[in-house]
Amino acid sequence: MGEGSKKRKRDGESSGKPKRKVVIDTPSATATVTSVVRPQYCPPVIATAPGIEFPNNLSFHSYQPRDESRSKTKPSKQAGHKELLLHATAHRSLDYTAREEEPRGSKPLMNHFVGIYDVKTGKLEVIEAKKMVVRGRVRAKQAPGSSRHEGSARQSMMERKTDLGQTFGTKKAKKAIRDNALNAITPLKNAGDNSPTKMDNASRAMLDSVGAITSKMATREELQAAVDDAKPVPKANLEAEDIQDVYDPEAIIGADILNLVPIREWQEKVRHKEGIQIASRFVAARVNAIAANDDTVTRLRVLRYFSFVLLFYLGTKPGRQRGTRQLPTREKLRELLAPAPEAVIENIRRKFSDAGTMRKFHIDLLMTHCCAFACIVDNFELDTQNLRDDLRLDQKVLNQYFHEIGGRVKLVSNKAEGRTTNVARLALPLDFPKQRQIAPRRK
Repeated sequence: MGEGSKKRKRDGESSGKPKRKVVIDTPSATATVTSVVRPQYCPPVIATAPGIEFPNNLSFHSYQPRDESRSKTKPSKQAGHKELLLHATAHRSLDYTAREEEPRGSKPLMNHFVGIYDVKTGKLEVIEAKKMVVRGRVRAKQAPGSSRHEGSARQSMMERKTDLGQTFGTKKAKKAIRDNALNAITPLKNAGDNSPTKMDNASRAMLDSVGAITSKMATREELQAAVDDAKPVPKANLEAEDIQDVYDPEAIIGADILNLVPIREWQEKVRHKEGIQIASRFVAARVNAIAANDDTVTRLRVLRYFSFVLLFYLGTKPGRQRGTRQLPTREKLRELLAPAPEAVIENIRRKFSDAGTMRKFHIDLLMTHCCAFACIVDNFELDTQNLRDDLRLDQKVLNQYFHEIGGRVKLVSNKAEGRTTNVARLALPLDFPKQRQIAPRRK
């Protein structure tokens, strides 16, 4: 290391040059209590507000009890020993009240003081203070004492009856009184006052919300239409003027599917006077008359589609769950519905089943469609015996299915044959079941 180089000092080593000291005006090390002041009128307040937060600029009004009649021998109380209450009403919706609260348990009362310390002289002036707790309360929930006394004095006959019911009534009567009290909207006026009812903002907001909700509620006609749309029935044209247009085959089956239904085989066999083997009494009794007429092609297609739907239903078996039926496999279903095209088979399977299962909705939908097909084939009036045997239903149940599509079933006596028959008829205006209205529960 060279001679001219200087040795670097370690951290913490003091340098040779003295540092310049700065004089700071520090307070006195000790404080001297010069006086203990006990205020005569307005003592300072040490306030706490547990659980709430109020504005800093809130002004309180102080209240103290009146001084008792002073006697010469009895000295007057100082402000620290008098009861004090602070109250503020400047907030828009809350009232704040500050009170002295006694400590819990058997702990003795404590005196609280506020000290004013002079930094320069080191003197401390102590002033006796009050420890108070601030509570907040919603102004709308408070009722003045005078109005409560006036209300009790002017108790109406209904209120007296309610009190008697609550005291001497049965459990059912007490429950009804409680329900009425919970659902009642109390008018903001005194008893016997015939002036118009004044509503506060809360009641007006509640009624506005109720009105907004009820304005969007469905009417009875809309509810009836929603119920009709959810029913397992074929779609009806309620605006039709002719009965033929109510259940249009192209609408309830589909124009493309209806054109794919094979009818040439039946027409050729009828022309050659060959027998048609079919597992349906309804179809067997009508196929010859309809297939022989070239003007009834649509009715013949509906009849053949009905035969496919019937074979589809008869090929199912009861399912594991009650009220359900299980479909056969796709290969077996093709053999069962042959010679139906694949599109027709798929149309029937998707319309009247879901995931290989027929539930009650699908069964009802199939039955009502079969009733509509039968009405189309027989020009909207038919004897229900063959259809009842094919669907394996009771007459009462079949009558209900006809009622669901708007038809009527009447018992007709045939004197020539000496028997009575059930005749189903579909005519305008349609007779649908009405929506059931549940009677209100008695209280």
